[in-house]
Amino acid sequence: MQFQPNAGSVAHTVAYGAFPVSSAPAAALPVVWMPTPPTPPKCPPGLEYLSQIDQLSVEQQIELMEMISGYETCNRYEVKNAMGQWIYFAVEENDDYNLNCYGPLRSFTIKLFDSKNQPVIQLSRAFQCSICCCPCICCLQELEVQAPLGTVIGYIKQKWHPCLPKFVIQNEARESILKLHGPCVPCRFYEDIHFEVKSLDERSTIGKISKKWTGLAREAATDASNFIIQFPVDLEIKMKALLLGACFLLDFMFFERVASKHENQT
Repeated sequence: MQFQPNAGSVAHTVAYGAFPVSSAPAAALPVVWMPTPPTPPKCPPGLEYLSQIDQLSVEQQIELMEMISGYETCNRYEVKNAMGQWIYFAVEENDDYNLNCYGPLRSFTIKLFDSKNQPVIQLSRAFQCSICCCPCICCLQELEVQAPLGTVIGYIKQKWHPCLPKFVIQNEARESILKLHGPCVPCRFYEDIHFEVKSLDERSTIGKISKKWTGLAREAATDASNFIIQFPVDLEIKMKALLLGACFLLDFMFFERVASKHENQT
């Protein structure tokens, strides 16, 4: 399905492989991509954009037809730097059965494209039943991150806890390198929700992933989420890519679920 902008806005169309999409920035401005920086040594192709930044915003596009019909469509996201310049465009690949029968529990593959229309990061999650308030050991979530496609650089793995979101960030050898902890999401209303990125000993906070509160009307009417990811500018590039991947897993686990409940009540 092609994204339809809000009435009265002007869309800027960008084609990504088999996924033509339209973006509708708030001021109806054309898409401005971040200039390509120099590539650091041993940097996976396409990740050089992450080398000079300490913040990312991830904005899910609003699907008008999904709002009207309640028919679930593939998610699309804009990934930008602190200046609002596009870094990547993320597109979910899925089928209608998976989308509408399994909702936020569905397996998915998300590809992130750069300004040259090249897929540079791939995120994959298998179907896994989940009960957010008290997950069982066999239902814990895991996301695989590839960059470039075909080369695994790490995983985001959920750890068991009776009520709090807890994850470990692992490298390609499945060695834990960071932790990600959040609050009890169902208990947070009308405010930003912060997930802290911590060292393995939990003595220092490295960064955070924040789900932004976008207002009652938007939160009730759509499942489109906005996130801010913050980390040190000198954090290893692959770790930045893994934290970006973690943001998408958090969206599917906690915030797509909230939106689905609103839809079921209408």
